[in-house]
Amino acid sequence: MEAEKNYDSCAKRTMIIGGGVAATMLLNEIFNAQKSPYTDDKYSAQFNPVCIIDNDPAKLGKEILGVKVVGRSEEIVKFAEEYEIEQLILAIPSLTSDERKAIIDICNETKLPLKIVPFIGNLILDDSSTLLGQVRDIKVEELLGRNPIKFDNKDIKEFIGGKVCMVTGGGGSIGSELVRQIARYNPKQIIIVDIYENNAYEIQQELVMEYGDELNLVTLIASVRDYFRINQIFERYKPQIVFHAAAHKHVPLMECSPMEAIKNNVIGTFNVATLAQYHDVQKFVMISTDKAVNPTNAMGASKRCCEMIVQYLSQQNEGTTEFVTTRFGNVLGSNGSVIPLFKKQIEQGKPVTVTHEDIIRYFMTIPEAVSLVMEAAAIAHGGEIFVLDMGQPVKIVTLAENLIRMYGKVPYKDVPIVFTGLRPGEKIKEELLMMEEGLKKTSNKLIFIGKQIDIDEDHFASRLKKLRDAAQLNDEEVAIQALHEMVPTFITPEEFNRRELVHEASKK
Repeated sequence: MEAEKNYDSCAKRTMIIGGGVAATMLLNEIFNAQKSPYTDDKYSAQFNPVCIIDNDPAKLGKEILGVKVVGRSEEIVKFAEEYEIEQLILAIPSLTSDERKAIIDICNETKLPLKIVPFIGNLILDDSSTLLGQVRDIKVEELLGRNPIKFDNKDIKEFIGGKVCMVTGGGGSIGSELVRQIARYNPKQIIIVDIYENNAYEIQQELVMEYGDELNLVTLIASVRDYFRINQIFERYKPQIVFHAAAHKHVPLMECSPMEAIKNNVIGTFNVATLAQYHDVQKFVMISTDKAVNPTNAMGASKRCCEMIVQYLSQQNEGTTEFVTTRFGNVLGSNGSVIPLFKKQIEQGKPVTVTHEDIIRYFMTIPEAVSLVMEAAAIAHGGEIFVLDMGQPVKIVTLAENLIRMYGKVPYKDVPIVFTGLRPGEKIKEELLMMEEGLKKTSNKLIFIGKQIDIDEDHFASRLKKLRDAAQLNDEEVAIQALHEMVPTFITPEEFNRRELVHEASKK
């Protein structure tokens, strides 16, 4: 066919999915670049379009600029083999996220590299931009199976504007994104508090470069474990809103050092939250995790304790502070998450390690997680646990396979996947809501509120003291026992995983 002439031997046989305007523009750009004696467009030389896929029956069998429309999206695998395709381009920018994921899932069955035209709202359509130049590799977040979460910026702007905002753990993955987003809403001042100076310095310099003197920024090195140091910060800077993101979050590491999870997470949260209450902070927002639900590890149980502390203080109704918890699942690209590890393994030519073939997780992007925190803070009245509807959970092995394909490699052939066994304290699957919390809708259809649990204040205070004392004495056995007393839903991972695997087997 005409479309296969004039091509360099390095050009890869390409299937274009979508026979609309975007496909026509792409083909025009590729053909014009290849035919022009004045161009040295190495990017366009990578593509040799040999067939098109489109679901419109009227287009079947017809040609677009000499390239034949051969079949529908469900026939992608068949025609990829028949035409000896080497790469795919998804060229339907108007697809919804669900439609896009469905086609990507079919494309992944071909085990071929896939490139994608951005969503139509993200396209740059001006005289100086080419569509081909905007074709990119698929992003991991496009495999989540749901639309990106949208939030009400007006609520957040009114809430943050003109306020002194403090972020503990402000140099971490979530904390630094919180600081970035807060900076956009014209706060009176931002106070970054972090014990790790390198991270704190990094986000400080990023904001100085972006905003200069326009942003009133204070960066402080301090530990949330140090009650008197945190009190000093409250007294001096008088924050009106506190976002508490400081925490130890790594499950296996905290299984080896549970006292550190208790000191940093539980005692640190108690310090910051009680001081926020004492200093009449307007709102205290705690960052929690799905691992706090029916926890099977010290980290998750410690975060459940943090949720209980926040509810305990809210229940007391002392002072003017409104307390709120935000809970979400795993964050793509955060420190300690699987994606950076998988990328490093692929780039270094090593096997990708997955703990278990059946392990599943809920995922969201860092900006989504932080937007949830911001909107929760804006609409909260006190005592709520805000939970995001994160769509369907994702199998980690599927995530690994898709990531390998995004590198243009074949899973199990070019890059082995090795199952290493569940790590200490690890669940087969995470849950987002405890049964007793129920669900209540909010103005955002994807954000729900879990009902506050009544806490016996006398018992809670004595158990919290026992937990604190055991951790400070580094008495691991007593600390774990106290953690179980504090969190009745804290069970062993073996018990939880055995139950889940039996349940899954019964469904097959």
